[in-house]
Amino acid sequence: MDDIRPSLPKNSNRFVSLFRQSIRNRGLSYATEKTYLHWVLRFIRFHNRQHPQKLGGQEVSDFLSDLAVHRHCSVSTQRTALNALVFLYKHHLGIELPKIHFRYARRPRRMPTVFSHNEALAVIQQLDGVNKLIASILYGSGLRINEALRLRVKDLDFSSLQITVRDGKGGGERFTLLARSLMADLKNQIDIALKLHEFDLSCGYGEVYLPNALVRKYPTAAKSPEWQFLFPATTIGTDPQTGVLRRHHRHYSAFQRVLKPAIRRAGIHRRAGSHTFRHSFATRLIETGYDIKLVQSLLGHGDIRTTEIYLHVVRNRAGAIVSPVDTIAS
Repeated sequence: MDDIRPSLPKNSNRFVSLFRQSIRNRGLSYATEKTYLHWVLRFIRFHNRQHPQKLGGQEVSDFLSDLAVHRHCSVSTQRTALNALVFLYKHHLGIELPKIHFRYARRPRRMPTVFSHNEALAVIQQLDGVNKLIASILYGSGLRINEALRLRVKDLDFSSLQITVRDGKGGGERFTLLARSLMADLKNQIDIALKLHEFDLSCGYGEVYLPNALVRKYPTAAKSPEWQFLFPATTIGTDPQTGVLRRHHRHYSAFQRVLKPAIRRAGIHRRAGSHTFRHSFATRLIETGYDIKLVQSLLGHGDIRTTEIYLHVVRNRAGAIVSPVDTIAS
């Protein structure tokens, strides 16, 4: 249950607790909370554990420049660190930083690895059972692995062939495709999840995790079939927020353990993982001629520039270019 926010101690004056509370007050996701805390603590350690109130624009500049010059970080990593520090000063400490001048990272963004359609199918065929279905959703709907594992029964709309993605990266919700070819397997998976839910209810459990706002709005929803996870965990665990014993969704590590060998068995020896299915989904859509704005919406990208990387992938696909050696007459 490492994607559930832990409870914060009441009336604590510790910096970390107060900073976490500021993030939660603004409704940011738990993933953002962990990322921002990581970079703020690195910033504090970089400046010999001084309190950020004693530091300012010059110290922020020095830290960001060090990431570029000595840590050789990527542009996106440096930008994430900057966003965390801007949040720290502006929204937590109430301090407006002056214009910051720093050395920009020069390490170019790596082009994403993309499966060909046949490669994606070959990897999926190397899997079985629930792992095969998860991989099929990643490729067929463009979900991140944790988005797929957090799906609830109610998130599948078979009549509209649509999946609702809740609390994705960046928060909020979006809609993406539900592959018609997966309908039968998904309905079967719903049956499996709900039978397990009935068993848990008979054992005195059966209350699924819901964010606090939903618990207050729908007090009985936690035991309702529609709110159960599509891919429930195989064991009961303790909720770190409330101490309640409940069945969470499957952990991403269980899928990753079987995916890596499957990729190798499929004869693919490039760097690849669960996110490669998402890259492949986006590339297929652009190759097919779908509008970049539509692809951005399906992927849930806040910035169109993030989606545009797939335009470069398509343009650089070597398969559409004939090598000079292949034009030599035999």
